Amino acid sequence: MKDTLRAGIRYEHRFVVPSSKTVPALYPEAEEFLAMPEVFATGYLVGFLEWACVKAVNPHLDWPAELTLGTHIDVSHEAATPPGMEVTASVELVEVSGRKLSFLVEAHDGVDIISRGRHERFVVDRSRFDTRVGEKRASHGTGGESS
Repeated sequence: MKDTLRAGIRYEHRFVVPSSKTVPALYPEAEEFLAMPEVFATGYLVGFLEWACVKAVNPHLDWPAELTLGTHIDVSHEAATPPGMEVTASVELVEVSGRKLSFLVEAHDGVDIISRGRHERFVVDRSRFDTRVGEKRASHGTGGESS
């Protein structure tokens, strides 16, 4: 971590919602999801907010040797956004406590605020993380795919 990784970092990230990021596309294996409206899925919204937080702090890390992983998210999903609309995430790093990073997050689609809340990430060493995941995989005899 660089000494520039401090509370107060702000970042704004924009994304045009494609059909592939709507509820029916979230789990195409799920008949229930396939029957739902084609609007920005909460699961993809969460990923979009995480993406903005990653973009905010990467310049302040030894990236890609260091990276951040999401550890907690508490956000609303207040309004539906159809594909083709641009969404904007506004994030602010509000606390750095060791390797734990806390953010305030908000997103809007140009018409409505679609999300707001908090997100936490943890700075990890990529090499050590990959080693631990490899050990876990080996101890459970998995090749990386779930059954």
